[in-house]
Amino acid sequence: MRKKVLITGASRGIGEETARVLAKEGYDLFLVCRNSEEALQKIKRELEEEYQVSCQSALCDVSDPAQVETMMEQAGQVHILINNAAISYVGLLTDMTLEKWHQVIDTNLNALFYISRLVIPQMVRRREGKIINVSSVWGNIGASMEVAYSASKGGVNSFTRALAKELAPSGIQVNAAAFGVIDTDMNACLSKEELEALKEEIPADRIGSAREAAEMIRQIIQSPSYLTGQIITMDGGWN
Repeated sequence: MRKKVLITGASRGIGEETARVLAKEGYDLFLVCRNSEEALQKIKRELEEEYQVSCQSALCDVSDPAQVETMMEQAGQVHILINNAAISYVGLLTDMTLEKWHQVIDTNLNALFYISRLVIPQMVRRREGKIINVSSVWGNIGASMEVAYSASKGGVNSFTRALAKELAPSGIQVNAAAFGVIDTDMNACLSKEELEALKEEIPADRIGSAREAAEMIRQIIQSPSYLTGQIITMDGGWN
């Protein structure tokens, strides 16, 4: 039986590229995004036609536990969970509304709890499973003007380490991939000048690609079972 991978935030960026990389490897997929149904359906058709894998999809706001429960009922058996969905907020903390703060924390951190708690029981029964959480270098070191995002990703890192210890006796791996600047829509708010300034700070002298991030996630999935509880950082030597 082929393994099924559930990917949140799968309609673009790292999520989309991860779906493409894993479909090529022969994994069946369950793709989730909040509202980009047309984009998700296009990806689904392309992957089914090109790689002959099973590809299901669902719209779900992962910050809403009720929607997550409905989505997980559709998903059925899940062997690998990739918690990728995230949003950002750039601005002074004092300018941030309570609503925006909760949106970031709910989407980037609380969603991991909502989804993982429903996936874990079946993984424990099988004594097999992998959970990969997509984090950020800002979760490691923090970023000015991105306090909520940094806090949420710092929480993702701690969530990963603690859950890995909890699930290791059941043969389940839990790891995180902490990425630096990746060329995705999340960075569309940055001007060309700001991106160039960022590149100058990165020893690799470039911004990473979503495909590189996806390949990193694939390698974590295919890593030895002894790798768990790790925050694996890929940032071009930046931090």
